[in-house]
Amino acid sequence: MKYYIIAGEASGDLHGSNLMKEIFKKDAEAEIRFWGGDLMQNVGGTLVKHYKELAFMGFAEVVLNLKTIFNNIKFCKRDIVNFQPDVIIFIDYPGFNMRIAKWVKNQKIKTHYYISPQIWAWKENRIKAIKRDFDKLYVILPFEKDFYEKKHHFPVEFVGHPLIDAISNRKKITYQEFCKEFDYQNNKPFIAILPGSRKQEIAKKLPIMLSVVHHFPDYNFVIAGAPSIEKEFYDSIIANKPNVKLINNQTYKILDVAVAALVTSGTATLETALFKVPEVVCYKGNRISYEIAKRIITLKYISLVNLIMDESVVTELIQNELNTENLITELGKLLQTEYRENLLKKYDALEKKLGGKGASEKTASLIIDNIQKK
Repeated sequence: MKYYIIAGEASGDLHGSNLMKEIFKKDAEAEIRFWGGDLMQNVGGTLVKHYKELAFMGFAEVVLNLKTIFNNIKFCKRDIVNFQPDVIIFIDYPGFNMRIAKWVKNQKIKTHYYISPQIWAWKENRIKAIKRDFDKLYVILPFEKDFYEKKHHFPVEFVGHPLIDAISNRKKITYQEFCKEFDYQNNKPFIAILPGSRKQEIAKKLPIMLSVVHHFPDYNFVIAGAPSIEKEFYDSIIANKPNVKLINNQTYKILDVAVAALVTSGTATLETALFKVPEVVCYKGNRISYEIAKRIITLKYISLVNLIMDESVVTELIQNELNTENLITELGKLLQTEYRENLLKKYDALEKKLGGKGASEKTASLIIDNIQKK
């Protein structure tokens, strides 16, 4: 059968690659064309567009690149018509994917959405388009099933979270191997700092996160650098902090050895929990933007860990609460044995609630079964 997959971001490339592996296992004659990245390309199939060509962030950048964006949409439609797939699998990336899906429905091609947009957080009115344009929806957070089925009367499949597969399939690294690879010789434990992947959020939060460093001289602080941001940008913030090192594009290795972490809100909070690393969640944005968001987004928590568990499992330091004094207090707690043990028990419960391993395999089976029924 013929599959067309559209993933427009690095996370989509990761989850798309694992999904493709399972499709190829289950369908020996599978033909796959895809928008994605290096990980998907390494699995096989035909790469149509790399996600790096699609990465326009922020209102101004989108406006400046409108011509390119519209050209990509036209190109995608032509490519789908030429390929004539049995199914199109959309992976997250809602701004682009929902435009394509609306058009695809008129082409009589099956539309399956894997990792649905977080409309439970904002833009809930997108539910109308989702119900209209998608034949199947695969959700990865347990509360999403109730959100779609009970609140909006739209049947979905809860398949579990693909991060569990991605993390369990990683090549693990020991403390000794990490120290050798990254030239550490002081035998101190590591505290990870995950400041995000966009310059604006890094510039806002990283200096505050680093303000605690001299209070914990017996630890090495390691910044997980984003691959898209140049080293010089971080250097200007790290200057004169001897026990801080930037390691680029090696987040999983850093989390493998970390005893605690300071993490910017987002998917990284869930990744850190699944690595069983005690964490403090950090968020600070532009004051006006924050006040607007607070009125639009009516969630009890900002971290996925707390949202999934529906309780305050990890401490969230938001806006003015994100300051040196609070960070010192909360990071100190993470290094205490009893506090850590209680938190790790919650992490185990979180992983069970997410459904365990097998999200990619389950999704591939459901997609193939659905096409064969057609």
